[in-house]
Amino acid sequence: MNLDDLISEYAGIEGRLSDPSVHADQNLARRLGKRYAELRPIVETYRELSTTEDDLAAARELGDEDEAFAAEATELQKRKEELEERLRRLLVPSDPNDGKDVILEVKAGEGGEESALFAGDLLRMYLRYAERVGWKTEVLDSHPSDLGGYKDVTVAVKAKGGEEGAWRRLKFEGGVHRVQRVPATESQGRIHTSAVGVLVTPEAEDVEVEIDPNDLRIDVYRSSGPGGQSVNTTDSAVRITHVPSGVVVSCQNEKSQLQNKEQALRILRSRLLAIAQEEADAAASAERKSQVRTVDRSERVRTYNYPENRISDHRVGYKAYNLDQVLDGDLHNVTQALVDADVERRLAEAQGS
Repeated sequence: MNLDDLISEYAGIEGRLSDPSVHADQNLARRLGKRYAELRPIVETYRELSTTEDDLAAARELGDEDEAFAAEATELQKRKEELEERLRRLLVPSDPNDGKDVILEVKAGEGGEESALFAGDLLRMYLRYAERVGWKTEVLDSHPSDLGGYKDVTVAVKAKGGEEGAWRRLKFEGGVHRVQRVPATESQGRIHTSAVGVLVTPEAEDVEVEIDPNDLRIDVYRSSGPGGQSVNTTDSAVRITHVPSGVVVSCQNEKSQLQNKEQALRILRSRLLAIAQEEADAAASAERKSQVRTVDRSERVRTYNYPENRISDHRVGYKAYNLDQVLDGDLHNVTQALVDADVERRLAEAQGS
């Protein structure tokens, strides 16, 4: 789609969003709002570029008579080049899921109880980050460990309507996260290395993934807390197996069986959407290639070194010594480094095609 088409689409959406009847359908209004937000930077940059080009032409025309206009023309030329570069980057084909919300899963791996404790630290980091940027979070399912960490925990992250989707920032979190620190359970003060796995999938809308009830095997059981202690006297926990794909999802956080079933179906839809995209689109598969399925210390995307207060992302060579701040939710610079690298890759691909 060329620039004229995008500007025309933006104007069309703007008109539809001013129609009260559109807002009667919340899903439609939300989809239009997200697309409108995606197109806004392109249209605004194009309009500023057009104005700058007009001002530059006028300044050059008057520059022969007035040095002030000649100096202004130099500044306007510089601004014009900056806007052209920004527009070029904005027009690079983007990930179609960038405007989506996400389902984020954190799973303890190698390292036993220490890994579970760090899974809890990562969960806190993501929740704090979401709070900083104004996103809503909802814990869909969790299995706490004996010492207060998590064996695994699943969270829905939802961006505000009409703003940048959570997927654009969080999709790069998928993979193995390695931690180097002295565990609370270590009496000799030795540094241990543990690993936690993170899986991120775009949350599917109902219309995107149709699930045949006949393809589901649903089991119910009693919810349990740390140490297997019963926290519920009824069979409210739900385990859903999607027989054709073999995907299994469980949920026990809610008190009612119906609520747990609904949450489990949300997670299942997001996983099936990711699988369908991988099979249908090689590009989608490439996006997720770093999201390893096993939690092995050797296959890591990021290292959190507590003694040095250092965080390192091994995919883009990012390194900073503010680990304490990052774990408190200051994740912007880390995610921005990965977003920038992705844009550069897409630019290179666009130029090579």
